Amino acid sequence: MADLDVGDVAPQFDLPRDGGGSLSLAAFRGKPVVLYFYPQDDTTSCTNEAIGFSQLKPEFEKAGAVVIGLSPDSVKKHDKFKAKYDLTVDLVADEERKVIEAYHLWVEKTMYGRKYMGVERATFLIGKDGRIARVWRQVRVKGHAEEVLEAVRAL
Repeated sequence: MADLDVGDVAPQFDLPRDGGGSLSLAAFRGKPVVLYFYPQDDTTSCTNEAIGFSQLKPEFEKAGAVVIGLSPDSVKKHDKFKAKYDLTVDLVADEERKVIEAYHLWVEKTMYGRKYMGVERATFLIGKDGRIARVWRQVRVKGHAEEVLEAVRAL
């Protein structure tokens, strides 16, 4: 299974979201979408990433883009996570990992010599046409939201 790349059509989704209801990629057709995948709510790197995107949300909106965070955590966990850190970005729950797998991000990881399966931290910039415009894999959090914002502005 080949990784998704620039120019590929972004896999569609319709997932439960924080605060209730659902969110679909199709609803944002005609707007750039920043879709960032992260392993787990309320861990250091995931929290820093969500705070970074939340702080820049007004700038993303000014550039016409939507930011969506996606993890396998439940909506209930997302709601607690957002409230604890005053996050403003939309968070969707992929508890069955169908979207994570469609984006080829359910991968083998290693920590302290132990191998396990988990979500690769990655971000996809999806253009107005529904195609992938840019991909960041194995993301390092520091400065990432700023880099993504510059890519959105360059579209």
